[in-house]
Formats: sequence, structure tokens, C-alpha cells
Amino acid sequence: MKRADFHYELPPELIAQHPLPRRSASRLLHLDGATGVVRHCAFTQILDLLRPRDLLVFNDTRVLPARLWGRKESGGRLEILIERITGTHTALAHIRSSKSPKPGSDILLCAAEGTPAGPHRLRVTAREGALYCLSSAGGLPLARILGEIGHMPLPPYIQREDAEADRERYQTVYASRDGAVAAPTAGLHFDRELLTQIRARGIRQAAVTLHVGAGTFQPVRADEIEDHVMHAEYVEVDASVCAAVTAARERGGRVVAVGTTAVRSLESASRAGGVIQPYRGDTDIFIYPGYRFHSVDALVTNFHLPESTLLMLVSALAGREHIMSAYRAAIAARYRFFSYGDAMFITAGSEAKETP
Repeated sequence: MKRADFHYELPPELIAQHPLPRRSASRLLHLDGATGVVRHCAFTQILDLLRPRDLLVFNDTRVLPARLWGRKESGGRLEILIERITGTHTALAHIRSSKSPKPGSDILLCAAEGTPAGPHRLRVTAREGALYCLSSAGGLPLARILGEIGHMPLPPYIQREDAEADRERYQTVYASRDGAVAAPTAGLHFDRELLTQIRARGIRQAAVTLHVGAGTFQPVRADEIEDHVMHAEYVEVDASVCAAVTAARERGGRVVAVGTTAVRSLESASRAGGVIQPYRGDTDIFIYPGYRFHSVDALVTNFHLPESTLLMLVSALAGREHIMSAYRAAIAARYRFFSYGDAMFITAGSEAKETP
């Protein structure tokens, strides 16, 4: 398939720049992947779209304040985006500067862009492709440095600096495992009250972990999407999740993933013969139309960028034509798009499911 098959025009004013005052106040577009029928709902109506036998699977990763400003010892300014914490004092990171820092050099960290350098330093120890290996030069744990002067890594289409409120709002209420540099944004719509109502209706819940990396924003550059190489991200699917998926199947329920990261986690754990098994490690699974889903029946997700791998994933679940038609309907109805925007509830089309 062609990358251009997943292009659409979005009015810039529909890109949400701030979250709504209340998490669950978003709108929800319901797409039936089998028929292409679209319904316009409030997000709280997800209570009516879910069934008592269903299983909701969340991604419990927690976003790090992973954006840092700094200066080279020579005085040149730079920006750091942590990609992955590799140890108590070490990380892999993207660095943007006029001239690449050399291994062995130190970076003097600032509280914000343009401010004087503070006491914290990072040392560049090596380079791995496009990423730099960094270590804390002063002996402080990297998590402490990020907590003191790190900024929330808002996506590039949010054209403002992060605010103190983003530390809470660019985070799901159930986030518990530090490691992501981007939020699993479908989960931002769930508040504690709604989660309580879901449990009261007998709908089970489970959690996987996928630490979202900065590569999630990488554009697809290949004209043929099959030629695109996915970035790798760390994922954990434990035995309790596998048991919950199996139990949902046995009772006739659906497995509803909350976010594309939950989809990629479950499907990564189901690659060996189509049976879900505990999995821990990196995944570079790329899901696009023609893929047959082993574990996921429905998806709660936000709206995705044109020509992105995430748009290709949802097209695999519901069909490209149905997705593109639904996006046109969302634009016409003035839905809010992307990370702080509105949501979709998508059920799988018949061609997306693995035949038993």
C-alpha cells in the first residue's frame, strides 16, 4: 500500500492545544468496523458500548519529564529528549544542537531554554546511531534530575511550552511505571469515577506496559508502507494478562484495547502461533491493513496524524476506507484531534480477525 493512501487534510484549528477541564468530557466517535457506520457520542457513553463480559486492557506506563535544556561546555545551546532510561544513572537520548556533542564531553543542564546553566551535568559517553548514550556526571540518579528540571515532552503539534498542569494531565490516572516519553493518549479520557462505573458493570480490567518512545512521532518516509522500519519499544505482558484475555474469550467477551500501544503489546505477545503468551522485551511490530488480529477485538483510541503508523494500525482493524470516511465525518463535526483531543471506539471488521 502507498503512504499517500493514508493522507487527509486537517484544519489546524482542530488540533487540540490544551486538555478539556474534565477528562471524560471528550466526544467519542463510534465506528463499526464491519459496516462503516459512524455514531457520535459523548465519551461517557463508552459505558453503553462496553459489555459485561468484555476485558479492557490499559497501558500503565508513566510519562517521564524527559525534555531537558542544556549548554555544551563551549557555550552552544542544545535540547535533549530522553528516549529510554537504561540504568539508574544512564539513558539513551536524542540531542538537537547546531553541532553534535562528542563522546567524553559534558552537557550543563538548564532549568529552561535560555536560562543560566545549573549544577546538573550529563556526560556523553557514546553514540548509537541517531541516539546518544548519556550518564549523570555528578552521580545523581537520572530520575531525580528529570524530576527537578525536566519538562513534559509534549508532542510537536502542541505549539506551546509545557505548563505545570501538563505534569498531571499528560498522564493517565492509572499510570504507575515510569518509562514513557509520550503518553498513551487514549487513556487520558478515563477518570477515576468512570473507571469505577466500568468496574461496577462487571467489565474486567488488565494492564500491560509499553514505554512509548519518541519514535512514535517519526514520519513514514517510504512510499510503500511495507518498506517502513518501525522503531523498537519496551513491552511487558505478564501471565495474569494472558489469563485475563483467555478468560474473556471463554466467557464470550471481547478484548478491548485502550490505545494503540495496548494493541501492539497484546499482538506482540500473540505472535507465536497466534496464542497469547507472557512477553517481556522490545517490540517493533508494525500493524497495517492485511494484518490479522489474534488478541484484540475493539479499540479505544484518539485521532492520529496523516500518513502515520498509528493511522495504518487502526485502518488494519476497521478497514482503510471505513477509517478515512470516519475521519472525514469527524472533521466535518469539528472533533478535536490528537493527544489532547477526542476519541474513537472502533470494533474490528470481519477481515481483521484471525479465523479460528
